[in-house]
Amino acid sequence: MSQYAEELRNTAKAMVAPNQGVLAMDESNGTCNKRFQKQGIDATEEMRRQYRELILTTPQIGNYISGAILYDETIRQKKEDGTPFTQVMKENDVIVGIKVDTGAKDLAGHPGEKVTEGLDGLRDRIAEYYQMGARFAKWRAVITIGDGIPSRACIEANAHALARYAALCQEGGLVPIVEPEVLIDGNHTIERCYEVTDETLRTVFTELRTQGVEFDQMILKPSMVISGKDCPQQATPQQVAEQTIKCLRNNVPASVPGIAFLSGGQTPEQSAEHLNLMNSEPLKSQCPWRVTFSYARAIQQPALEHWKGQASNVADAQKLLSHRAQCNSAASMGNYSPELEKQPAMA
Repeated sequence: MSQYAEELRNTAKAMVAPNQGVLAMDESNGTCNKRFQKQGIDATEEMRRQYRELILTTPQIGNYISGAILYDETIRQKKEDGTPFTQVMKENDVIVGIKVDTGAKDLAGHPGEKVTEGLDGLRDRIAEYYQMGARFAKWRAVITIGDGIPSRACIEANAHALARYAALCQEGGLVPIVEPEVLIDGNHTIERCYEVTDETLRTVFTELRTQGVEFDQMILKPSMVISGKDCPQQATPQQVAEQTIKCLRNNVPASVPGIAFLSGGQTPEQSAEHLNLMNSEPLKSQCPWRVTFSYARAIQQPALEHWKGQASNVADAQKLLSHRAQCNSAASMGNYSPELEKQPAMA
């Protein structure tokens, strides 16, 4: 039992509080630069800092966002006036989170498959991040569906790493977000996605148990059970919601406080609609855990496209960010409708 057990339980509950979800803004510098280049924004540290300041200073963001996952660069950055981002977050009642993995690398002997690295030195990094004000962490595993994959080797290697990461986090005072992402890329059916997600989650929770991870002190960040992007037969939103909840009920202990989905390449509207259906009857009453969001692009993208690196666009970009956060907040309570999309963004 961690000396931080009570703090961890309280943080995990706060991360999935009603009306709120977690904002993922932990893109690596490389990923962030690629997104900038598509918008014609200079790929520099200063532009990344300005963009993250835009996000974290969005008015009333704490009404819809319980916590935000930062990248190592971001947790060390400050506003233009010198205020540390971590302080800005505390003032806005947004819990500080941090990505601690070092990325998905090729899995030896298994072409087309990845394993996430970053366990070396993790205990010390967790201690530093805790001192800096972080109270939760994230580690993402990537599972690809393809011809003959995923292999058991890939699923087991990633599940084991997720479990060791989670145990280290709880030891050091950070709530672990456990993120096994089954990628949407491919032409697989929703049935195939269900099989792979089911096997992945079952293996992850077996490993978490083995490593002594406390389920009431963690958050699960899964992908939805959904048709592959290139599948000619796309499942309906209702099918996605039903199959996802069925898969989670079969694998996720009721003591886990919350499930915060990744958007995983869905459009902002799709990810909100699917989340809303899971929080509407008859599915809502089947869920022993809170079901909410931990989206990145599905919240940020409209703001990024509008901002384009121009100071004069910041206020309107923040309104777009706030609007997406509001739509997802409503979806997490079963109160979302397409009409909400048409309402003007109110900052």
